[in-house]
Amino acid sequence: MVNFIQQINDWSKHGVPFLFVIDFELKRPLAYRLNDIDPKEILYEVNGISNATVQTPASHSLAFERKPILFEDYHRKFQVVADALHRGESYLTNLTIQTPVSMNLSLRDLFFAAKAKYKLWFRDEFLVFSPESFIRIENGKIFSFPMKGTIDAAVPNARQIILNDQKEKAEHVTIVDLIRNDLSLIADDVAVNRFRYVDELKTASHTLLQVSSEISGKIKPNLALGDLLVKLLPAGSISGAPKKRTVQIIQQAEQEERGYFTGVFGIFDGVRVDSGVMIRFIENTPKGFIYRSGGGITALSDAEQEYKEAINKVYAPVY
Repeated sequence: MVNFIQQINDWSKHGVPFLFVIDFELKRPLAYRLNDIDPKEILYEVNGISNATVQTPASHSLAFERKPILFEDYHRKFQVVADALHRGESYLTNLTIQTPVSMNLSLRDLFFAAKAKYKLWFRDEFLVFSPESFIRIENGKIFSFPMKGTIDAAVPNARQIILNDQKEKAEHVTIVDLIRNDLSLIADDVAVNRFRYVDELKTASHTLLQVSSEISGKIKPNLALGDLLVKLLPAGSISGAPKKRTVQIIQQAEQEERGYFTGVFGIFDGVRVDSGVMIRFIENTPKGFIYRSGGGITALSDAEQEYKEAINKVYAPVY
């Protein structure tokens, strides 16, 4: 990690454009000069900035099938989190699961077919098509856009339901407060510019509504990019609060490393930084494709509803 921090500190200081990819456990961070990236190995798209040449998606439509774990298996993980919440060890814990999926496209083909703000195809090991920003940095200011709260847009009065749901509101408030505190470590004048606004996320089969907020601050003087990133990780929206103890609870509940899932990736273009949280994540494993998803758990959470939300997030944004 020390070498990684020093490398991107040096590149950013000298205006060298690069891609960074950081895993959830902070064990295998990677950085590549943009000019050195081979599109046959790595493809990225960050808010329209990409190394991918225009390619027509596969002519046949996507066939995508998910094979969810049993509710009983989810509930065992959920109970570990719920017990910790009721003991007051956490206020919000992000719990994730693995869902085997089958599809008729390769990960690389799906990169070109999928529509998302943040896309990364990495050596055919995994594919990310994330709607969630991590941080943006421009003109000495840093912005964060935590996402918390999802509902199927087809539900009658879906927008009103998600905005009026007390559990969802409490979860969102907790994350906004956590991100404000995180940004205060590296920035001054931290403020919430927009609170709980709603975006639409389209998929091949349905549309989701996702609730986000915008937080910003003025980066403190003489703070290098690598040091800044490490102070903010792991991302609050996919860990919880308080962060240190909650990450331990996650490890107890999930019983496996997340790896690059729920890590962050982004680019420094020589002046600006834009990055996304690595959610909406498909991993290529010896047993086939595994889709990882999850959601925030609070003391008000219902296990069946949280299970359904985690499964609903198993989708490909192809439409």
